[in-house]
Amino acid sequence: MANPTVAQLQVQQQLDPLDNRILLCHALGLTRVGLITQSERVLTDEEIQRYSSLVQRRLHGEPIAYIVGQREFYGLPFNVSPAVLIPRPDTELLVELALERLPPRSKVLDMGTGSGAIAIAIAHSRPDAAVTALDVSPDALDVARSNAALNQASVQFLLSDWYSAVQGERYGLIVSNPPYIVAGDRHLSEGDLRFEPQGALTDHADGLTCLRTIIAGAPEHLEPDSWLLMEHGYDQAEAVRALLSAQGYTEVQSWRDLAGIERVSGGRKPQS
Repeated sequence: MANPTVAQLQVQQQLDPLDNRILLCHALGLTRVGLITQSERVLTDEEIQRYSSLVQRRLHGEPIAYIVGQREFYGLPFNVSPAVLIPRPDTELLVELALERLPPRSKVLDMGTGSGAIAIAIAHSRPDAAVTALDVSPDALDVARSNAALNQASVQFLLSDWYSAVQGERYGLIVSNPPYIVAGDRHLSEGDLRFEPQGALTDHADGLTCLRTIIAGAPEHLEPDSWLLMEHGYDQAEAVRALLSAQGYTEVQSWRDLAGIERVSGGRKPQS
């Protein structure tokens, strides 16, 4: 039996059509335009084997981003691996809010940076900012550093358990997308989350442990009137606002993502 053409593999029924096109491009080293211009090309045995291997990984549930090793975020390419969470469009809201509130030539702290997506998007958009990014995972920091180089962004990366590596430092903005999924949540065993680092997803408690730590420690590291902005779960906005208010933050509020969900909450440093 003759080997299939590029066009024939685009009409297979196993995968979502978009997933299939991404994997076909990756396996064959083609752009999406190339899928059209080379539609009648017959695949070699080696290409079929490579493509079939990718399809099987996807059928077993592995996220597309891990299979191809990259995901776009805020218009920039990011390398991803199972050492880091896959950057999500929802998190772009946090970047937009941060850029609106970042003073000129200011210092920024990104806590729990993972792939570096938030820190690098800010640094890329605002070259005048001095951006520092922390993570407790050496493997995550390796991925983040590769992404800073990929996007020619200047970011200082530090191995740190929350604020431990930045004692005495103050910033004009602190941002974080910390672990916030409640222990035992069914979503942790569904979809892409099954393959992502659990320690970056859940605090193994009530989902607010890391948020509490960040909120309590931020005043010591914020300049006067500076903002703390945090991403959180779809049902946590009220609880996070209560934590911010209890610590004396001002202008406490939440912002909705494109789906209408309160996704980011924040406040300004309390006046001493």
